[in-house]
Amino acid sequence: RMSAAMRGNEGGYSTPDFLRTHPVNITRISEAKARAEQMKKDTVLLTTQTPTGVRQERVNPSEPDVSRDPLGSGNLLLPAGLQLSLPAGGAAMPRGASGLFDWARERLRVLSAPTPSELIREYEGLKRSQKDGLTDAQRYGVAIARLRDGGSGTRQALQDLQQLESEHPDNLWVELALGEAESRSGQHTEANRRFDALIKRLPQNRPVALTYAAVLNEQGGTEAGQRAQAMLRPLLARSADDPVFQATFARASELAGDSSRASEAYAEAAYLNGRPEQALIQFQALLKRPGLDYVTRARVDARIESIMPTVLEMRRLGVHDPEMSRN
Repeated sequence: RMSAAMRGNEGGYSTPDFLRTHPVNITRISEAKARAEQMKKDTVLLTTQTPTGVRQERVNPSEPDVSRDPLGSGNLLLPAGLQLSLPAGGAAMPRGASGLFDWARERLRVLSAPTPSELIREYEGLKRSQKDGLTDAQRYGVAIARLRDGGSGTRQALQDLQQLESEHPDNLWVELALGEAESRSGQHTEANRRFDALIKRLPQNRPVALTYAAVLNEQGGTEAGQRAQAMLRPLLARSADDPVFQATFARASELAGDSSRASEAYAEAAYLNGRPEQALIQFQALLKRPGLDYVTRARVDARIESIMPTVLEMRRLGVHDPEMSRN
C-alpha cells in the first residue's frame, strides 16, 4: 500500500535515498520481514542503550536465565546483565547508607500537609496511640510543623530541635531545621554561623545552600541578598529547572539590587510553575529595560523564542491563565 501510494505521488520520479527524510519503502519492507522471521526463531536480539554505548545480546524468551538475576526473583524488569553486590551469607540489603530515610519521610509529611496545625494534631494522636510515644524522627516532624506554624510554636520548635541535636549531632535534617529555628527566633548570628559551618563541610550541597539562602532572604537586607545570590549562583546551572530554586534565587537577587537577574529568575519560576503566559510577559518587559547587557539580552531573547509557541498554542486552544484573567 505504501509503495502504491508513493508511486502515485511521485509522478514517475523516484527521489534518491539520501534525499529522503524516511527510509524508502523497500528498506522498510525488508526490515519488517527480517524482524518477522526473527520472531519465529527460538531467540530474539535485545538491544539496550547504556551510558557506555549500545549493548546487544540474544536471549531465549521462553527460558529466562533466572540464574543471572542478582536478586534470584526472576524480575523481568531488571536488565539481564545487572550485577549487584549482595551482603555475604544472604543477609538483607541495607536500607541506605545515610540512615535518614525516616527523617526525610517526616519532613515530606510536613511539607505536604494542608496546614501545619492539622499535622500537629495528627502527631498528638500518634503519640497517644503508639506504645512508646513518638519516634525521634516523628519528634522532628512535630518540631518543623511548629516551625512552619509560626507564632509561639517557633520557640517550642527551637527547644525540641536543640534536644534532638544533642541526641543526634550528625543529623543533617536536624541541623538545617535548627538553623531555621534560630534565625526565626532572632538568633541570626548563631544561625548564620551554623550554616557557614555546614557550607564549609558540604560545599555546593543543594539542600544546605537552598535552606541557607531562604534563611538569608527572610533576614533581608542587601548584604544578606548578596550572600545568598553568591552562594546559589554556582548551583544555578544544575538547578535551572527547579521553580523553588529559581524563586529563591530571584528574591536573593532582588535584595542584592540585581533587578535584571531577579526579573529573569522570577520569569523562569513562573514558567516552571505552569504559567508560561506570565513568564512570556515578564521576559518581554525585561527585554525593554534600558542598559540590558548583551549576554542577558541574548538569553532572554532565546527564552522568549522557546516559550512563545507554548503560549500561542494555549491561546489557540482557549486555555488562559486564571491569574492573568483576574488581573
